[in-house]
Amino acid sequence: MSNASTSGLIIRLAENRQEIIKAQKLRYKVFYDGMGATPSAEIRAEERDFDAFDDYCDHLVVIDTGRSTVGNPCVVGTYRLLRRSVAEQNSGYYSASEFDLSRLAGYAGEHVELGRSCVDPEYRGKAIMQLLWRGIADYIADYDISLMFGCASFPGTDLTQMAAALTYLHQNHEAPGRWRPQAQPDRFVSMNVLADTQIDMRSAMREMPALIKGYLRVGGVIGEGAVIDYEFNTTDVCLLVETSNITDRYQKHFLDQHVTEANRLSA
Repeated sequence: MSNASTSGLIIRLAENRQEIIKAQKLRYKVFYDGMGATPSAEIRAEERDFDAFDDYCDHLVVIDTGRSTVGNPCVVGTYRLLRRSVAEQNSGYYSASEFDLSRLAGYAGEHVELGRSCVDPEYRGKAIMQLLWRGIADYIADYDISLMFGCASFPGTDLTQMAAALTYLHQNHEAPGRWRPQAQPDRFVSMNVLADTQIDMRSAMREMPALIKGYLRVGGVIGEGAVIDYEFNTTDVCLLVETSNITDRYQKHFLDQHVTEANRLSA
């Protein structure tokens, strides 16, 4: 994928271990310092969020070039990307610990699991998220991705604080049954928390995390059941997007930019 940049910020795949470590340190800052996740002794000692999946995933990073020096990149946003073809050659998907993904085997083409998304609190705003989505769009085009999916999180573990949003998602945005993931039986939490008459759209949207709203805007659907992740202090749903059904607005703004740039470079 080509580098994209704006106002001194560039987005690309991490090119070395130092950039991956900086992404992991950002994840620690956001997930553990900011959101109350519980670190293991090893993670706490190193002050970076890491696991075995990091070794074979691609790491999309936003770097502030104005605050970076040689050997010390300033990573201010990140996404972890794991393609189906890579997962099958290694230990599978991270999401499989929470959701039964077996039905996805029949969904044709290359898939990508999205995870560990975060932005430095100092940089939260439209520019960073636009860059992250642009990076994902480039990745989709480069690897001919047909489906992207992953665990999308609500902050906290109290279902009463997200009851309207969970119920709305369950009743309006479930994936087709033939390829719908399900929460693992021992972790399954029903998302149909409220009766139909109790759902207030405004409440549902207020409770809905911005990232999940973004996925819904590009045709996102969800699996069956949620999972409470006490380690990360979140309630997770499995969110999926068929790239063929991405809205025209997203296609025009991001994917067409990629094609235009590729044609310009090859001219």
